[in-house]
Formats: sequence, C-alpha cells, structure tokens
Amino acid sequence: MIELRLGTRGSQLALWQAHTVASRLAAAGAPPCRIVVIKTSGDRLQEAPLAEVGGKRLFVKEIEDALLRNEIDLAVHSSKDMPAALPDGLGIAGALPREDPLDAVVLPVRLKADTTSSGVVFGSSRTLATIDELAAALGRSPSIGTGSVRRIAQVTRLFPAAHFAPIRGNLDTRLRKLDEGGYDALVLAAAGLRRLGFASRISLALPAAACVPAPGQGIVAIEIREDDEAVRRAIAQIEDGDAAAALAAERAVVEALGGGCQTPIGALASIDGDMLDLVGAVVALDGSKAVRGQLRGPRATASDLGRRLGEQLLADGAGDILDEARRAHAAVEGIQP
Repeated sequence: MIELRLGTRGSQLALWQAHTVASRLAAAGAPPCRIVVIKTSGDRLQEAPLAEVGGKRLFVKEIEDALLRNEIDLAVHSSKDMPAALPDGLGIAGALPREDPLDAVVLPVRLKADTTSSGVVFGSSRTLATIDELAAALGRSPSIGTGSVRRIAQVTRLFPAAHFAPIRGNLDTRLRKLDEGGYDALVLAAAGLRRLGFASRISLALPAAACVPAPGQGIVAIEIREDDEAVRRAIAQIEDGDAAAALAAERAVVEALGGGCQTPIGALASIDGDMLDLVGAVVALDGSKAVRGQLRGPRATASDLGRRLGEQLLADGAGDILDEARRAHAAVEGIQP
C-alpha cells in the first residue's frame, strides 16, 4: 500500500480524531494516511434536532458507504455515533485509548462570582465539586442545551423543572451560544472538551451514578472492510486493548436491548486488570422510571458480559421503557412504530 485513505467527517473533533489515528499509524510504520473529508447527512442538517432527522446514523452512513465502495480504506468515528448493527461487510478493527467517558456540565463564563450559604465560591474557573453546588449555581428551572434523549432523561431526574433545548454545531459554536446567554448550561461529552483544549470549561463531570454515559463515549473507533487484512494488520499495531474491550461490552448491551440511535440507554465499562466492571441504565424520556444494573467478569468475556447485562435490564423492565421511547420517536417522525 502506498497510502491509506482515511474517511472522516469535517468537524473539529472528527478531524482531531482522524489526524490522531493517522499520526499513530505513521509512528507504527504503516503507510501514510490521506485524510478524506466526507460530509454526512448529520452535517447538512445542523439546525434539526437529532430525534427528528434520524438519529446518530446520520453521522456515519455516507462514510460507511464510501468504505463499502472502496473509496476509502478505513473510517474514523466517535464510537458513540455508531449504531449497534453495522452494515454487512464492515467491522470495528480497533480503538484508541479512551478519554474521560463522563458527561460534563458547562456553565457560561458570563455567570458572575457568587457565594452560597455553604461558603462555596463560583468564580471564573467554573469548577464545582458536587451536584448540590451545581443546583445552587443553576437555580430551580435552568435552560439546558442538549439534544440527547439519554442525557435529558437522566438530567431530568436531577433537575425536574429544567427546560431542555437542542444545540448542534462545532464545539466552539456551542460554547459561544452558551456564553451569549442562549442557555444556562450545556451538557456535553467531557472527552470532546478535553481533546479540543476546552477542559477548563468543564464545571462538573456528572458521575455515572447520576448520569450513565453513552455506550462508547470517549472512544475513537476505526472501522474497516472485514476482508481487508492488510488494513486490519496496520490498525492492530495501534489498538488499545482496554478501550476495545470496554467498547465491545458497551455495544453488546445496546445490541441486546435492541436499542436504536435515539433511545435512552447508558452503558459504561471500567477495566480493572483482567476484570471488567459494567454498568447499564435505561431511563424513561421524562425521567419518571429508570432501570439500572451492573455486572463484573473477566475482560476476555466483554461481549458476553454486555449481552448478559442487556438481558438483565430487559428482565427488570427496560423493554417497556424502550417501547415507550420508540413510540415517542415514531410520533415525532409521523410513522408507525
């Protein structure tokens, strides 16, 4: 191979991911990568809420189509944007080391310093220590920017009177809208903030006990044609085994639940030596019901652990919550569930 054609979206974060994969491959002695930017349906529909235009698959379909047509050799994605079922002939060949998987609350810089009765000072650093401090900073009914049904479902349980509004676009665009007064707070993936140099904007990382992250959040996944052994060998040199195991477990949870792109499913795997701890949650869209579960087992059985946890969640009532979510999604799109 003279070069590897690497397909990616053109967003800030997507390009960071693509160039990181390319540099790691080059350092491992693989052929140089030529970055191929592919505009996806999700990029063209920036103003529409994801729930109304088809969900996460909008961010990968055109890239996967190019991979199947042999127009590119590998695709780099935020793994949380990938649906549980991949097109025939494609597979995930590797993953980069995971960044912080948690969801993060970001407050606007316009919020002035304030001292609460507990003596906590909210200054320009925007750093808070607990959800109670966050509640004091936000007030009773804040306007929160997020289009994720999973985040809305879980954050509603923390702030029942909050108002949620979708927000799309590059990270700096979303932060500018926040600082200009469009929202009282944003809920974003901590990984994207950290990777693009905005870690100082994180006011509070939401613990998984309060908000279980999206499956795959913080993991960069590399997708290839399953029969392309030359590219698979190149990627094997840069794969992070811990991230790959965590991703396999979390995606297996979603697959067992039959979850689509706009369903309120959270899953997080943590590696502990040769063991893997896995937590999952399915939450009603209005936050009224939640089913949680966890399992621990050998890291080598990651996919099986994910499948078992998904089945456990279904046995505990997650199926009813997901059926309600699908009916609500179908009603938005005007189709039969």
